[in-house]
Amino acid sequence: MATQTRAMPGPFSGLSVKIIATIIVVILAVEVVIYLPSAANFRQSWLNDRLRVGTVAAHVLDAVPDAMNLPRTLTDRLLNSAGALAIVYRREGQSQLLALDNVELPREAVTVDMRQRDPATLIMGVLDTLLFGSNRTLRIVGEENGQPDRVIEVLMPEAPLRADLLVYSRNLFFLSLILAIITSAVLYVFVSRILIAPIRRLTANMVDFSEAPENPGLIMAPSDRQDEIGVMERGLATMETDLYSMLRQRRHLADLGLAVAKINHDLRNTLTSAQLLSDQVANVDDPKVQRLAPRLVQSIDKAIGFAQSVLDYGRQSATPPRPVPVDLHLLLDEAAFDAGLVGHPSIRWRNGVPDAVSISADPDQFARIFDNLFKNAREALEAANGKIEEPYVEVVFDETPDWLVLTVSDNGPGLPPRARENLFVAFEGSAKAGGTGLGLAIARELTEAHGGRLNYVDQPLGTRFDVTLPHAIRIA
Repeated sequence: MATQTRAMPGPFSGLSVKIIATIIVVILAVEVVIYLPSAANFRQSWLNDRLRVGTVAAHVLDAVPDAMNLPRTLTDRLLNSAGALAIVYRREGQSQLLALDNVELPREAVTVDMRQRDPATLIMGVLDTLLFGSNRTLRIVGEENGQPDRVIEVLMPEAPLRADLLVYSRNLFFLSLILAIITSAVLYVFVSRILIAPIRRLTANMVDFSEAPENPGLIMAPSDRQDEIGVMERGLATMETDLYSMLRQRRHLADLGLAVAKINHDLRNTLTSAQLLSDQVANVDDPKVQRLAPRLVQSIDKAIGFAQSVLDYGRQSATPPRPVPVDLHLLLDEAAFDAGLVGHPSIRWRNGVPDAVSISADPDQFARIFDNLFKNAREALEAANGKIEEPYVEVVFDETPDWLVLTVSDNGPGLPPRARENLFVAFEGSAKAGGTGLGLAIARELTEAHGGRLNYVDQPLGTRFDVTLPHAIRIA
């Protein structure tokens, strides 16, 4: 099977490009936020300059006794220096007008009162000029040196103001763009060394290790950094080391398991042949043989049972359940029969599951759960050697809106403390000498495969296990 190549992003792609683009966008966004107040200030300064020229013209009118007889060249020069069509000077209830020669004054004009300086008015004035200031005439109104009784009005076209605003906006945009590029480049070099390069190293290591996790040479070599990157490097190195060890151990266990399965299969066949021979030996009339034969047969049976349980453990763990409708009461009776409870001379079997309960489950695997539990209960009661009055094994059925609970209990001697510590651990949780502990391990795995759980419930007398299943598996 061909291995898919996972290419790493280049130095100017992936995360690095996103950082540069983000920095540029953020700087430009900041410039957009500050642009309107800055443009409003530019517009206000521009209008103040025109108003100052009007103030100079007003002083000229004050200095000349007969302002109406001023030379036209002087008045036109004053008006042209201000870019104005006309200047009106109002003082002490009187008005004086300076206007360009042979120029018809417009009938409508947009008034800009320089005495209003609140930010909202200034910003709205900028937008108004940029959007509608191509062919309008402005009427600029202001006071001379802050004196309310001396008012100066300058009448001028708005197009020059709009043109200068556009030039100012263009220059500000290119300046902001240059600053954004320079800033992002400097930050990129800085961030690349302390962040991008280590992240690329981590990413490359994860990609390489994921393609060959059993190669110890690909395990991350952490740096001496004490920040978050250093913690990430050390954590990745630890994780890869653990994963490498686990995979190596699992490979060894798989090889060992395959060898054990083969040996166990051959051993089981050999023990079966020995069992047949032992059955023949048991029929010999020699008293000495008759005395030793039962022990021989029992030992061989135990060895066969051990070999079979190991094979069953490997087979049951690998097979997913195949649910079909199952009569729960009948299934438990059959499992009790296989476990040797039905028809037992001294142990009483009680099936508390109603006849009408049907579930969706794998019949073989589900029966295996209770077969293991029933066998353990039977063997514990038989090992008591008649010390328990009226021994029994029973199943009690209960249900809630969410769960079905099957309680398997007996009145035997209970589990020893050593068995409880590793109750569901294979080869360690056996309650009897020579046991494998596979029965409960298999029962728990099969219960969990059906979406349920198997729990041991401690109680003063006997042994109790609860098989809890989701209510959704019930059919009727």
